[in-house]
Amino acid sequence: MPQLDTSTWFITIISSMITLFILFQLKVSSQLFPLSPSSKIMTTLKTKNPWESKWTKIYLPLSLPLQ
Repeated sequence: MPQLDTSTWFITIISSMITLFILFQLKVSSQLFPLSPSSKIMTTLKTKNPWESKWTKIYLPLSLPLQ
């Protein structure tokens, strides 16, 4: 029964990893990224909800008057 020749596996795996690394670096370097994420000033608009203008109180059972 012949043995499996594994002498070329190391160089094949290493060369594949190097090739994938180079391809990934080229792909990432072609992307355009913003210079600074804090460069845009975002203003938040305050929306009025109907429940914000009303005064509400949550009555807990312990805060109810004694009967």
